[in-house]
Amino acid sequence: MARIEIKMVDVFLFETELTIRTTDINFANHVGNDTFVSLMQEARTRFFMALGYSDLDVEGKGTIISDLAVVYKSQSFYGERLKFELGAGDFNKYGCDIFYRVTNAENQKLVLEAKTGIIFFDYEKNKVTTIPAGFMSHFTRRL
Repeated sequence: MARIEIKMVDVFLFETELTIRTTDINFANHVGNDTFVSLMQEARTRFFMALGYSDLDVEGKGTIISDLAVVYKSQSFYGERLKFELGAGDFNKYGCDIFYRVTNAENQKLVLEAKTGIIFFDYEKNKVTTIPAGFMSHFTRRL
């Protein structure tokens, strides 16, 4: 079976830590794959907030997740602190990819690498719209 490979960005612009709660643990006594998607959403929300945005308001435009890829490298357990590093790349007219590198904050062991494709959406017109210039400027300054 072919494995997914994610070409990560060279620079991560944001980091945050999340502690694994008892409710994050599955029947096998580690963090489940579905929970990691929720944890990634929390990290992305914090990233957008640090830029002055929310998922529903990036200069008046909303976002939609268009795809998701996750490559798991190791397990995580109750009480561990995970460091989420986020960056953006693969920009196009309508969106970009948000990249995630997650490591155990205490031993630096790689837990996962992932990306979510985002597109910008005008909810009033119910249609895809172009990426806001101000959003892009956060990244073009650093490229």
